Amino acid sequence: SVSSPLRKAAGGGQRGLSASSSSSVSVPYGNRDSGQTSQGDSDSLSADEGSDFEDSLRRSVRKRAARRPLKTTPVAKHPKKGSRMIRGHGQKDSELPASHLFDAVKAAKSDMQDSGDYPLTAPGPSWKKFQGSFCEFVKTLVFQCQYSLLYDGFPMDNLISLLTGLSDSQVRAFRHTSTLAAMKLMTSLVRVALQLSLHKDNNQRQYEAERNKGPEQRAPERLESLLEKRKELQEHQEEIEGMMNALFRGVFVHRYRDVLPEIRAICIEEIGSWMQSYSTSFLTDSYLKYIGWTLHDKHREVRLKCLKALKGLYSCGDLTARLELFTSRFKDRMVSMVMDREYDVAVEAVKLLTIILKNMEGVLTDADCEGIYPAVYASHRALASAAGEFLYWKLFYPACETGTDGGRPRRRSPRAQRTFLHLLLSFFVESELHDHAAYLVDSLWDCAGAQLKDWESLTSLLLEKDQNLGDVQESTLIEILVSSVRQASEGHPPVGRLTGRKGLTPKERKTQADDKVKLTEHLIPLLPQLLAKFSADAEKVAPLLQLLNYFDLNIYCTRRLEKHLELFLQQLQEVVVKHAEPAVLEAGAHALYLLCNPEFTFFGRVDFARSQLVDLLTDRFQQELEELLQSPFLDEDEVYSLAATLKRLSAFYNAHDLSRWELYEPCYRLLRKAVDTGEVPHQVILPALTLVYFSILWTLTHLSESDASQKQLRSLKGRVVAFCELCQSCLSDVDSDIQEQAFVLLSDLLLVFSPQMILGGRDFLRPLVFFPEATLQSELASFLMDHVFIQPGELGSGHSQEDHVHIEQLHQRRRLLAGFCKLLLYGVLEMDAASDVFKHYNKFYNDYGDIIKETLTRARQIDRSHCSRILLLSLKQLYTELLQEQGPQGLNELPAFSEMRDLARRFALSFGPQQLQNRDLVVALHKEGIRFSLSEPPPAGSSGQPPNLAFLELLSEFSPRLFHQDKQLLLSYLGKGLQRVSQSLDCPWGPVTTYCHSLSPVESTAEASPQGYPRSKKRRTEGPSRQQREDVRPSQEESLQLTSIPPSPTLTSTAVKRGQPLRGLGEAEEEGSSEPEHSTQGRPLSGNQRPRFSSPRRFRTLLHPPRPGLSPRLTRLSLMEEDEDELEVHNELSEEWQDADKYSSPSEHGLDLLDSTELNLEDF
Repeated sequence: SVSSPLRKAAGGGQRGLSASSSSSVSVPYGNRDSGQTSQGDSDSLSADEGSDFEDSLRRSVRKRAARRPLKTTPVAKHPKKGSRMIRGHGQKDSELPASHLFDAVKAAKSDMQDSGDYPLTAPGPSWKKFQGSFCEFVKTLVFQCQYSLLYDGFPMDNLISLLTGLSDSQVRAFRHTSTLAAMKLMTSLVRVALQLSLHKDNNQRQYEAERNKGPEQRAPERLESLLEKRKELQEHQEEIEGMMNALFRGVFVHRYRDVLPEIRAICIEEIGSWMQSYSTSFLTDSYLKYIGWTLHDKHREVRLKCLKALKGLYSCGDLTARLELFTSRFKDRMVSMVMDREYDVAVEAVKLLTIILKNMEGVLTDADCEGIYPAVYASHRALASAAGEFLYWKLFYPACETGTDGGRPRRRSPRAQRTFLHLLLSFFVESELHDHAAYLVDSLWDCAGAQLKDWESLTSLLLEKDQNLGDVQESTLIEILVSSVRQASEGHPPVGRLTGRKGLTPKERKTQADDKVKLTEHLIPLLPQLLAKFSADAEKVAPLLQLLNYFDLNIYCTRRLEKHLELFLQQLQEVVVKHAEPAVLEAGAHALYLLCNPEFTFFGRVDFARSQLVDLLTDRFQQELEELLQSPFLDEDEVYSLAATLKRLSAFYNAHDLSRWELYEPCYRLLRKAVDTGEVPHQVILPALTLVYFSILWTLTHLSESDASQKQLRSLKGRVVAFCELCQSCLSDVDSDIQEQAFVLLSDLLLVFSPQMILGGRDFLRPLVFFPEATLQSELASFLMDHVFIQPGELGSGHSQEDHVHIEQLHQRRRLLAGFCKLLLYGVLEMDAASDVFKHYNKFYNDYGDIIKETLTRARQIDRSHCSRILLLSLKQLYTELLQEQGPQGLNELPAFSEMRDLARRFALSFGPQQLQNRDLVVALHKEGIRFSLSEPPPAGSSGQPPNLAFLELLSEFSPRLFHQDKQLLLSYLGKGLQRVSQSLDCPWGPVTTYCHSLSPVESTAEASPQGYPRSKKRRTEGPSRQQREDVRPSQEESLQLTSIPPSPTLTSTAVKRGQPLRGLGEAEEEGSSEPEHSTQGRPLSGNQRPRFSSPRRFRTLLHPPRPGLSPRLTRLSLMEEDEDELEVHNELSEEWQDADKYSSPSEHGLDLLDSTELNLEDF
């Protein structure tokens, strides 16, 4: 038995279609273009809703039958018996209706529309395998029928008609599946047509060979057989071409622009395969234009299929001549796709242009190439690597490669290698696209790695006397050398370039190890020579010293290269004594640190050399310090010498333990004199501060590794306190560099000696924990206001020198702010000091938004309640500052007040979607804000509003985070507070109106926005019927105002409710005030209606809600708890709540506020 309706109708439907195949459906495919015009001109998705699939298919069949000539479709000369039996069987069953199949398809259509899921889009490996099997089935079907049923005239006609009709369906599943089947069927037919073309060519050659024979050797029967065979092949080819034409014009022409990107991608992928496999028929401009047009598709997958199809075409050198017109028309689009927003599309575009560059000489102009060159510095490595390959074939390959072996460079001469290096230098220096050659080296690594790893040519070019290289070219060549060494040693791209790979393969790791050994063996003897040649240039010496980071230092021992180590140590000492630049000193200190490993056999030599260098620097420092302490004034040379010595010691103290030289005491004496007298130059103070800082940290390191005595701990604690006092004094120095350096060192030191230091089993360090005093905390906060939160400057394009200076200053300010925020989060400073940071969140969002947002998130994780109070404190501080500057008159009309509202809105959004979790925090925030707004009474004898009342407008930004019940209670709380300041209810103040508007139960929580700001749209809900409204009793009307769960709407409409303007309460009229209050709830106000709060009576109702129906559990939120100075108001409100408890029903006593407020989406 067959259970599926599709299976039930399949048999009858097939028989019906078989009966009509010979007369109705078999259409000569040469005329299918005109037969499909009326149907294909309009997209299926824009058809009328009343059209149905079977009607469209029936119309298509009738049109084809009307245009079909009387002659039947040509069939094979010797068809199999089965085909005639099928036709006879179809004629026998011609009376069965063909609508059974339509009914089955219609039933399947309804199922697809209900579920929206079908096999081609279903997730899971089994369904992905199904798609491949489905395509293989279509291919196998054509392959099995290519010698018999394919030319029968019945099966393919009906199959093509079915697929054409389904591909025009409005049901996505039908359209997607039938398009895939039709395109795969077309691909299989293209293969059959290609085989027929080959058979025709073979037949023609056989016929010509037979005809050219002599009369005595010629066989007339053979010629006649070949002629009949050629005629049969011609008929088959015409029929196949007719089928392909029907599929192309009936399916492809309409579906390549389908609204579904998967369908468009299928069409483009298949037409690319047709052009490659059967270029004679399909590689024409009439077909290529579809790929060219689709290059502008908005979906990445479709653009990707276009580029891959074009890659296959341009890769074949025999086809490039036929692509000249297409290339000239769409070349600009292909070049522009290099900057596509999707990286994989951009990568394929660069690869396509590389193929065009190789196979079509002169097509890409210099202007086209200049649009591709910047991609070599892209952050995406695949794109940069593809652009590097393009650059190699455009610039380096023609000049450097003398021969190839299978497309690969075969052999390079030293002259070619030198030419490569000169071209590389010229490109990097003259293009001025980037400042770091490491990214260029990484881009060329995959295609020109052998040239870049030719360290012999690089070093020989650097060491030559007559190299004819400028200063910039020498620096660039050294940077290229260091970058290639780093790339070969570490095996990963430079910082900031993404690879998407997790690790190296075993083969790559082996190559990396071999390269590291080779470069170490080659560069160890040459590094002292390079340092000796460029020792006077700090810009060139610093990267050369970094080469030691990538060496296999064990080779110094295993290869007996200690003599080169001695030469290197000598050159290192000369470089350190000669230069005072931070980059050179840091590189030298780090290189010496790498060699000072006790595991190396040469550790003794390196330690002795280090001691000699530090002794030399220390003796010089002691001598110059005595001169400074004895003489109040020093000339410029003496100041520079002392500052340079301190910089050298500071750099080495950072990497090496110099505690045995006891540098703390002389440096502290120097700093104490600077603070007391101010006679020490600032160039000397900066490194002296760093030296003292490192001395304290190294002492702490020694005490942490062993059991320290109390005397040692007290001594270190005294040094910490003394240094903090020095830094605190430096915060008020006139030099900004000294202030910033003192702030950075102080923030780091306070963080090190915070309570976190005793964690991890180090409780013996508890005496070292240091808490800053209140004066120090206030000075840190003041420094932050003066040096970080200054007026943000506008940056230009980023290429000018002034822009670079602004960027460096911004980085320094971000560093200062991050140090202060860490002190807040680790408990070193009081958390309330975070208000000085949070209040600048909106104004400085572009500069510090990420830092402040992370600080806010971490602070909320530490203490949610305290964090919400800090947010309110930030708004209070901003409001008070503005009030003191501008006065209370017209405060809410100032631009600064609008900025505060934006900040309040951003604070409200920071609470996130967890409305129930943050309920008590938001209510407490509103409570405190109301108290602040009414804390100061209006001036005596004046009818004006309280000076802080405009703060309610800021508070209204947090109203969308409130529940319906909390809004009612806050309205009552506000009314009691207004009674204290003698507010006239008949003429309310503007901020009160705005705040009550945000708390009004008429407005949805998501829609309540203060005046002057657009309201978000919300759906209108239909209220109860007129008869139901008339039956509502007055007591029920009152209870509707405070009920916890309003009744669910009976019908939801999609009509958009327009926001009504907020009218002044003084101008309001009591229009329709006798109407039941809920009668307008959920309905848009008509033209002559006003909002519910627009009358004095309504305003009175909002401030004094009725008592019955109020749950006693509302006191859990402590809405009416007051401070001691407001105890009177608290007692009055408590009595009112107790009275309300008497009227509540017994069932309500068992309800909890948090349980009774189910999240009613209509209120939020």
